[in-house]
Amino acid sequence: QVQLVESGGGLVQAGGSLRLSCAASGRTFSRYAMGWFRQAPGKERECVAAFNWSGSRTYYADSVKGRFTSSRDNAKNTVYLHMNSLKPEDTAVYYCAARSGGSGYATGTDSYDYWGQGTQVTVSS
Repeated sequence: QVQLVESGGGLVQAGGSLRLSCAASGRTFSRYAMGWFRQAPGKERECVAAFNWSGSRTYYADSVKGRFTSSRDNAKNTVYLHMNSLKPEDTAVYYCAARSGGSGYATGTDSYDYWGQGTQVTVSS
């Protein structure tokens, strides 16, 4: 069982930066692949970043490539989403998710076993 708690969301002006954190419980966290998703009002939840348990395989959505980076610190049971050059269209609730079988990454919501509660990111123009 893994429990995920996101933090770091907030209100930021366009062009600004935020760092989201996702703290995980569970002794086997290091073997889980992770993903960051977001959901804007009226839209489907979409994957913005995903990576395998070691971080050697990563995925970024085209809409965030070059602006967002993800990282994980297995010693701290924490993953991060560093968001730079934020745009109003990045406004959404951001979720972290974990999946077992962590050798690869996945971008579909159905592939993930555990979800955090989400954190709101609002980018003003």
